[in-house]
Amino acid sequence: MSQNAEAGSGPLRGIRVIEIASIGPGPFVGMMLADMGADVVRVERPTPGRSTEAPTDPSLRSRRSIVLDLKRSDAMKVLMRLIKCSDVLIEGFRPGVAERLGFGPEACARDNPGLVYGRITGWGQDGPLAKVAGHDINYLSLTGILHQIGIPGGKPVVPLNAVADFGAGGMLLAYGVMCALFERERSGKGQVVDATMVDGVLAFMAAYIGLQSAGLWRDETGTNFLAGGAHFYDTYQTQDGKWVAVGAIEPQFHARLLHKLGLSAEEFSAGEGYGDRSSYGQRVLTIWPALKVKMAEAIRRFTRAELEAMFDGVDACLTPVLGMNEAASHPHNIARKSFINVGGIVQNAPAPRFSRSAPAQPRAPRPPGSDARELLAEAGYSDAEFERIRELGVFG
Repeated sequence: MSQNAEAGSGPLRGIRVIEIASIGPGPFVGMMLADMGADVVRVERPTPGRSTEAPTDPSLRSRRSIVLDLKRSDAMKVLMRLIKCSDVLIEGFRPGVAERLGFGPEACARDNPGLVYGRITGWGQDGPLAKVAGHDINYLSLTGILHQIGIPGGKPVVPLNAVADFGAGGMLLAYGVMCALFERERSGKGQVVDATMVDGVLAFMAAYIGLQSAGLWRDETGTNFLAGGAHFYDTYQTQDGKWVAVGAIEPQFHARLLHKLGLSAEEFSAGEGYGDRSSYGQRVLTIWPALKVKMAEAIRRFTRAELEAMFDGVDACLTPVLGMNEAASHPHNIARKSFINVGGIVQNAPAPRFSRSAPAQPRAPRPPGSDARELLAEAGYSDAEFERIRELGVFG
C-alpha cells in the first residue's frame, strides 16, 4: 500500500491498482476503481508524437501515470517492482501477450502471491475465437442480444458500444476484482479474474431466456415488449421533432398514460401488458402494431416540453429523450449532482454513492508519465537509479 493510497478517501482507500493502458473497458474499470479511492497507476506505452498535454477523457481521471517501454528488459523490471507492491493488476491484451512480455499471472504471482490479476478480453483466454479481433458489436452478435434490437422486419440496430465494452465487460471485471479482493481477506491469496465481454452480455440475457422459456419472448428482431414491439414500451416523435420514451408496462402506469393522452382505455385494453403464453403471439403480430400507430398519433399532437409538463410527477413512465448536452441540465440530474465539473469538463459523477465512506472529488487526468519519479521513489529507487534508467530509455 502506497503513501499516496493512504492519503485518499472512499471505500477502496488503501488499494493499489496497476492499470496497463488499453482502450474501452480497461480505462473504464480504472475509472470506477479510482473513483472509489483506489490508487490507480496507469502504465502507458511510449507513443511517438503523442501530445504531452493532459488528456480530457473522464475515464482517465484520478490516476497517477508512468510511461514504460515494456519491450525493454529494464522497463519490465520497473513494472514488476511496481506490481510487487500492488493489490490489483488490470490488462486488456489478447491472450498470451502479457506472458510474452514477461508479466503474465505466473510471473507476477511469484513476486506477489496476493495479487488479483484482472484480465479483460472480448472472447476470453481460450476457445476458437480467443485470439481473433473483435469489438462491441461482434460480442453482442454472438450472444443473441443484437438480434433483438431493431424494428420488426428490419435489420438489427447498432446500439452504442456501451453495452458490451463498459456495461458487460468493464462492470464484470470491476465486480470480479472486488470479489477476488474479498476472497483474499479469507485465503490471503490472489488469483486471476478472467472477464470477457461475451460472458457479461450473456449474463444480461438471463431474464430474456427466462421469458422465452415461458413463451413470452419471440426470437425475432424488434417484436418483443421490451424491445420496442409494444406500444407501451417505445420512443415516439413529438410535434416539434423531438422524442419521448414510454415505458408504461404495469397496468396502473398504462392507465394513467392513456388518460393523460386522451386515449380510450377500452380500445387499448386488448394490448395491455404482455399477456400470457397463449395470447402473446397475437399481441405481437396484430394488436400492438395497430395500437402503436394510435399512440404515435396521440403523442405527435404535443411538443416535448408540453408532454414534460403534462407528465411531471405522474406515474405514467413518459420521459424526454435528452441529448448529451441536455442531460446535465435536467432538474433531476442537477438535484442528484449526477454531473460534476472536473478540469473544465462536465462529466459523470462517481457512482455508486456511500453513506459513510464517500469518495473525494475526482482529479483531472494528468499528462502521461507525470508521476514516474514519485512512483519509483515509492518502489525504493534512489534518485541516482531513477536517472540511470531514464537515460536507458525505459520511459520511452
